[in-house]
Amino acid sequence: MSTNRNITIIGCGPAGSLLATLLAQRNYQVTVFEKRPDMRVENISAGRSINLALANRGITPLEAAGVMSEIKPILTTMEGRMIHDLSGEKTLQKYGQQPHEVIYSVSRGELNKILMTKAESTGQVKLHFNSEISEVDFSNKQIQYTTDNKVEVHHYDILIGADGAASIVRSALKNHFENDADAIFKINKLDHGYKELTFQPFNNEFALEPHALHIWPRGEFMLIALPNEDKSFTVTLFLPETGVESFQSLTNEQAIEAFFAKYFPDTLALLPDLTNMFLQNPTGQLATVRCNRWHLDNDVLLIGDAAHAVVPFHGQGMNCAFEDCLELVRQLDENDQDWNKVTP
Repeated sequence: MSTNRNITIIGCGPAGSLLATLLAQRNYQVTVFEKRPDMRVENISAGRSINLALANRGITPLEAAGVMSEIKPILTTMEGRMIHDLSGEKTLQKYGQQPHEVIYSVSRGELNKILMTKAESTGQVKLHFNSEISEVDFSNKQIQYTTDNKVEVHHYDILIGADGAASIVRSALKNHFENDADAIFKINKLDHGYKELTFQPFNNEFALEPHALHIWPRGEFMLIALPNEDKSFTVTLFLPETGVESFQSLTNEQAIEAFFAKYFPDTLALLPDLTNMFLQNPTGQLATVRCNRWHLDNDVLLIGDAAHAVVPFHGQGMNCAFEDCLELVRQLDENDQDWNKVTP
């Protein structure tokens, strides 16, 4: 039986942080490497923090980690989709028929901070920030990373890639399996990108119905808005990257204002700083990931977006990644913590 109790996780996002906690609760020593700064002490650049939709399938793993009591205060209930048509008419499409059939809006950043702190509070998790992985060496069971302009080497017993759609661990696995004709490692970049905006509170209240996920569907593109605890809304425009109506065509104030006046006229009063936000905030890319070689022997494993990135709608990616974390530790529990049986 494998008795290794030292786990290395690449990526300290929501999934990596949650998994670190779940493993620490099973008496593993966990080391996590994250290329970004610690968002609890440094301001991470705005514009890439799409709010997340947390569903019951994601709540169950959080409850298993004993962290829901800290997360509940930052959740906003969404009872359904509020559809906004071009004329300004609104229609609420409820998610279910029972009061408990809802999903929740949550700030990705605030959720991540709570999960990081929970992991550290176990006393068995060490988080390394500003540590970018440059090489994964499966033969010698080591990773190479850069921190403070120095190149360091870290040896692992078990390595878990929770490093997102652009996973360097998955890239290393792809190279390892390059002669395997049946191996699939596909990144499908979508034609659409996204840009984040904000509806500020109006007279210290929500500018729209707070208990709904607001959607302005417009055929090939759409605008969505999720409520925040501070009574603002995180707004995201999903739009083709090229074409007549695209991010490529919206490069100046006049074009941006004309586009919103044509397709989202009821939002203009809620976006007094529209053009500045639009031009300053970055345009994010969307992609899906498919792979069928998500582990190597019994000591390398991919979870979450690193293994199966999906489009960021209805919180599919986060909820599925949390399920990955819970299923892994369930399998470990059922197999007496024997990694040889869990990842044969």
